[in-house]
Amino acid sequence: MSSLLVDGLRAKVAGREVLRGVDLEVSSGKVHAVMGPNGSGKSTLAHVLMGRPGYEVTAGRVSLDGTDLLGLPPYERAVAGLFLVLQYPTEVPGVTVEAMLAEARPGEDVRGRLREEAIRMGVGERFLERELNVDMSGGEKKRNEILQLGVLRPRIAVLDEVDSGLDVDALRAVSRRVEEETEERGLGVLAITHYRRLLSVLRADVVHVLVKGRVVASGGPELADELESTGYGAYLGGDEVGEATADHLEEAIDGGLDDGWEERVVLEEGDR
Repeated sequence: MSSLLVDGLRAKVAGREVLRGVDLEVSSGKVHAVMGPNGSGKSTLAHVLMGRPGYEVTAGRVSLDGTDLLGLPPYERAVAGLFLVLQYPTEVPGVTVEAMLAEARPGEDVRGRLREEAIRMGVGERFLERELNVDMSGGEKKRNEILQLGVLRPRIAVLDEVDSGLDVDALRAVSRRVEEETEERGLGVLAITHYRRLLSVLRADVVHVLVKGRVVASGGPELADELESTGYGAYLGGDEVGEATADHLEEAIDGGLDDGWEERVVLEEGDR
């Protein structure tokens, strides 16, 4: 039985606090969904858990089976059993998925396991020979991420908006493969999403509502149904966001910060 424990996690992006005391626990075989409006800190949570540079943790702790993750670089968090399915997978020219996985799992039968996963995901042999995420559609990139998950067999997987950019068939294939891992190997899942459509296939045991960097409500799958019908208004408290949101801060980091980034972001927020 594995457990990812997040306790009082607070974090800053470019000097602004985005996570303001996040508490949750994900155990083996369970699917926890994190839902929330734009700018609530959902993707920030995923990146902080995996140790992406550019994020400053100011308080709290994160542990996986008792191992303190916050003191580890990303690759050691992966070795400990944490896996992040990226919202925007990176292209790596000149490197195939098999070469990358062989580096991550030296001495193991990566080729055999990869071909087993390809069959389960419904992708052909030629897909495995392509450069990692290069010239792939959004759906192919997400299938590739789940293919890697199946080969690496982590203890806990964080899905950062895995449903974005997927058509109905790709969403079904990706979601079902993740759910099979929860049932067959006891994979624990933290699924970050805007919409309920992901949870129509990947069944959530617990749904959390993240607003302004805090978990403001938790419940069963019926909570996702409520959010689908009523939105997040009841959890926003009527306050207008008067500072740069998490989503815009992350866009600024991804694009490279310059002297005018903060003014631009605040002006964008004023237009909302």
